[in-house]
Amino acid sequence: MQRIPRQQRAPIVIAILCIVITIVVMQLWLFTATMDAYLRRDASILVPAAAASLVCLALNVGLLLHLRRLDA
Repeated sequence: MQRIPRQQRAPIVIAILCIVITIVVMQLWLFTATMDAYLRRDASILVPAAAASLVCLALNVGLLLHLRRLDA
């Protein structure tokens, strides 16, 4: 794989950071909505919310691994 110069890596890192921040905000919103449903005794949303949160986690881990490969 060809090495990317530092000047070209900076915008990629900033874009990844923006995507990670967006995903974390979505997870925080998801957690808030899930807690609201749980306190209303509505258990039907718990499993889909947990699955969506795991997808968000997988996306963030994938972006972290991509960032590490970019730096290597």
